[in-house]
Amino acid sequence: MQFPESWLRSFVNPAVSTDELAHKLTMAGLEVEEVTPAAPAFSGIVVAHIQTVEPHPNADKLRVCRVDDGSGNLLQIVCGAPNAEAGIKVPLARVGAELPGGMKIGVAKMRGVESSGMLCSARELGLSQDHAGLMVLAADTPVGADLRSVLDLDDTLFTLKMTPNRADCLSILGVAREVAALSGCDLSIPSVQSVPVTLNDTLPVDVQAPDLCGRFAGRVIRGVNARAQTPDWIRTRLERAGQRSVSALVDISNYVMLELGRPTHVFDLKRIQSGLTVRWAQPGETLELLNGQVVTLDPSVGIIAAGAVVESMAGIMGGEATAVTLDTTDIYLEAAFWWPEAIMGRARRFKFSSEASHRFERGVDFDNIPEHIERMTRLIIDICGGQVGPINDTIINLPCREPVSMRLERCHRVLGVPVPRAEVERIFASLGLSFQVEAGNVFVVQPPSYRFDLFIEEDLIEEVARVYGFERIPDVAPMARADMRVQPEVLRGPHALRAAVAALDYQEVVNFSFVEEAWERDYAGNADPIRLLNPIASQLAVMRSSLIGGLLANIVHNANRKQTRVRVFELGRVFTRNVQVTDGDLTVAGVDQPQRLAGAAWGPAFDEQWGLPVRKVDFFDVKNDVQCLLGARGADLVCVPDTHPAFHPGRCARLELDGATIGWLGELHPQWAQELELSQAPVVFEVDVQAISRARFPEPVELSRQPVVVRDLAVWVKTGTSYQSMVDTLANARRTHANLAVLKDIRLFDVWRDAASDAAEKSMALRFWFQSPSATLDEATIEQCVELLLNSLVAEHGARLRA
Repeated sequence: MQFPESWLRSFVNPAVSTDELAHKLTMAGLEVEEVTPAAPAFSGIVVAHIQTVEPHPNADKLRVCRVDDGSGNLLQIVCGAPNAEAGIKVPLARVGAELPGGMKIGVAKMRGVESSGMLCSARELGLSQDHAGLMVLAADTPVGADLRSVLDLDDTLFTLKMTPNRADCLSILGVAREVAALSGCDLSIPSVQSVPVTLNDTLPVDVQAPDLCGRFAGRVIRGVNARAQTPDWIRTRLERAGQRSVSALVDISNYVMLELGRPTHVFDLKRIQSGLTVRWAQPGETLELLNGQVVTLDPSVGIIAAGAVVESMAGIMGGEATAVTLDTTDIYLEAAFWWPEAIMGRARRFKFSSEASHRFERGVDFDNIPEHIERMTRLIIDICGGQVGPINDTIINLPCREPVSMRLERCHRVLGVPVPRAEVERIFASLGLSFQVEAGNVFVVQPPSYRFDLFIEEDLIEEVARVYGFERIPDVAPMARADMRVQPEVLRGPHALRAAVAALDYQEVVNFSFVEEAWERDYAGNADPIRLLNPIASQLAVMRSSLIGGLLANIVHNANRKQTRVRVFELGRVFTRNVQVTDGDLTVAGVDQPQRLAGAAWGPAFDEQWGLPVRKVDFFDVKNDVQCLLGARGADLVCVPDTHPAFHPGRCARLELDGATIGWLGELHPQWAQELELSQAPVVFEVDVQAISRARFPEPVELSRQPVVVRDLAVWVKTGTSYQSMVDTLANARRTHANLAVLKDIRLFDVWRDAASDAAEKSMALRFWFQSPSATLDEATIEQCVELLLNSLVAEHGARLRA
């Protein structure tokens, strides 16, 4: 929320500087995100009156102006602006003036004619982007006056970063309440005087949805002049609050919204054929909004209709059919209380946002609607004129504000500071909270109609802390018994796992848990993901059941920015339905939120360098990373060929550890790689965090002093035989035969297929390391061990020795 400091100080004016005021607001929970001047720095700019304008003798596009700057002497200034004409008042940079950017003005000759100054456009002064001509000032602006004083340019713009619970501060009045409570200054609220009713005209309103609209008020005003000029003071405040001036009626509506936090809507009365009906939309109804967008409505969207014609989206945006124009003469002014639950997320569903929906979905004051209508009516009558009808105020279903109790002793315990009872009473009174103190120093507070964030005891304790001052709460370390805890040697927490993956040359990313529905369908095979009731964006509408989609989006993002090598990982939660089977019936018993660890590698296997040839990352590179991540348990990792929706059918494996499936590893499916426009398919893994969080307990083993014996064994096996199955067979043989206890390690170092042979077999060469803990191994023992290993391969896989 952006607003000028001068507007805020018209409500409450504490004797503090701009920086001190910003600090007070920030420390009270209303974070001041930015403080900027209303206009850039410049000096020596005054109001000047153009007396005469003559053509330049040596240039067609230049003119020579005689200008009165209030000094008593007319100045000669050469100007090229197309709108320079006698009689207008414009900004003048005198000789010696300094413009934004540091440019200084001096006496200059332009095509042989001396010019003693510079007539300025709004763009040259940094006040707007308008550079079509000179900035024309009001006719009653005093000549010679300093422009900064005339236009109140020494103002400051505050930008607040509001939390969603403080909807009451989305207005100048709301922020002023906070400043008054923090500073102890008096709050000056604009007086609201009832406008005399001169008409008996009313518009019938039928509220058919009490869960949509709790209160609806409005009045008829006839004979307004919609072409009236918006006063400069309103237009200036709107512009400095980030609102552009449209027309007097629209500007007044926006002004009241920013001043009091009350969104209103102005209907063109002549375009309403009958009374208004407030209801939920019917399936298939359409509406053209004020922004030109045509939306198709559904029963979850509230509307205001005139007969069978939908006129506006309730609490969100008006429709084009009844919008006011410069030719409007009769209007219907509407203000209502819309239930926040009925407004939440509706605008985002249609891919737009509005100031009204931003406020209504957080909660708007439901008690002062008639007073706010009177304030807006007064502005309309003063600016546009007209005849006023009575306010028709219909109360249907207002929130029930239950009192909230706060124990003073509990407040002391939570804050750690014994705030005196009198101070608490002062704080609640300064915040406008009515309260009673019951036995035992229990404060019973009645939340006001504009506060939608006071429900429990802790909310009131927070109010005390905010106004009392967080800076006044001392930093006292808690006193507690220090128990020494043994660090578990076999458990690895999330931080240790992140450090291990980062050490493997991966960079961590943190993605949204909300993902696109197509990701769940394509990458996880999930046709029915968990949907969000109120998504932050229309495309992020479901909860993820896999981390793969986010990593692929990270790779695409980097590839589009000319990165050639990407290695990313994420450790986070996924969300799946907890489906239970009872007597053959499926029931959903909540949502499971397991943690997963996923990584993706794309591009070269190593950074480009002179010592290594460039090679694309492949399945086995990432498999090695997973094994390294598992540490000593990496040797027990089993890759079982399988299929997964995200991966290449022939380059995908289900990861098993100790007989249980822990995740997946594979190369991205060519179809998805093509859709993502990636030149190479990334290799991705995803494992369950709980399954890999337990490491193998370290066991000390005496180092053998005996020499190691190395033997190679090459065998022919069927083409479909996997290395993993052979290793499992050899490991089983080692457990079965006592003589093979000296076998320390096995490695595959060569795979060869005879291209000239039609046999469906391949040669696999294995290397074995043998070592005895107590004696040097002789040749007979080694040969016996190799024979046992070969026999096990022959028995299980039909292997034969390669000559």
